Amino acid sequence: MPRFITICLLFGLISCKSRVKQSEDELYSRHLQEHVKLTIITTALPDDKSTINLLLLNDGQDIEKLRVKDIVDSLSKKKLIQPLLIVAIHAGKRMQEYGVAGNPDYQHNGADAEKYSAFIDDELLAFAKKKAGVRKFNTITIAGCSLGGLSAFDFAWNHGDKVDKVGVFSGSFWLRDKDAKDPSYNDETDRLEYAMIKSSRKRPKLQYWFYAGTAEENGDRDKDGIIDVVDDTKDMIALLQTKNVSSADIVYKETAGGRHDYSDWAAVFPEFLIWAVGK
Repeated sequence: MPRFITICLLFGLISCKSRVKQSEDELYSRHLQEHVKLTIITTALPDDKSTINLLLLNDGQDIEKLRVKDIVDSLSKKKLIQPLLIVAIHAGKRMQEYGVAGNPDYQHNGADAEKYSAFIDDELLAFAKKKAGVRKFNTITIAGCSLGGLSAFDFAWNHGDKVDKVGVFSGSFWLRDKDAKDPSYNDETDRLEYAMIKSSRKRPKLQYWFYAGTAEENGDRDKDGIIDVVDDTKDMIALLQTKNVSSADIVYKETAGGRHDYSDWAAVFPEFLIWAVGK
């Protein structure tokens, strides 16, 4: 008798099957004027729906590269995470939809960021609640990598009444309203998200998880020997602290030799998930 069948007879067919499910769906957005593809991942959902958590992920088209289902399956079997619904949003016009809402960069990238933010706020959250059969999630987290990380951070800051936590993997905090080669360029005023946070009077009640790798790029605008993605992330953390965000609400993970790719982001994704929805 094959080994797999023997194991299933000993422990039951149900226990041999993954209780984590993955499926594809789509939602028409009146804000984006297009059908948005979604990948849905769920752990076993309990009868007590008040314990279900939501994770929204940007760049859902790359979810296989991030190994999300395998990671969720492993953590769920080890009973390390709470009940979870993941909605991974496939990017449409990525360079236009991801950015700082209402503030395109100097090349006009991010022009639809405000529409994308409205899509999540007005349409996607309602879809997710219906999918899970809840009126309210236990917690809501939004996360993304690179430009998707910037987008997640921007949404969370502007919708702190809807989101509890935000995860930013190698966030594109460099997005700017002026070419860095311009003699008048200034990090303090020309990085779009940084300038927006600096001028903001609000302080959303959020928890933040940041990641950066030390080998993601060669860029070093200020010539201090530290690559820009690390500098930009640390600058954002320091800025949040000037807004009286407690250090207890900020996690920063830095990987020596970490590159700007999904294999390195996937390597730290379990740690992020345990932070976001751990038991």
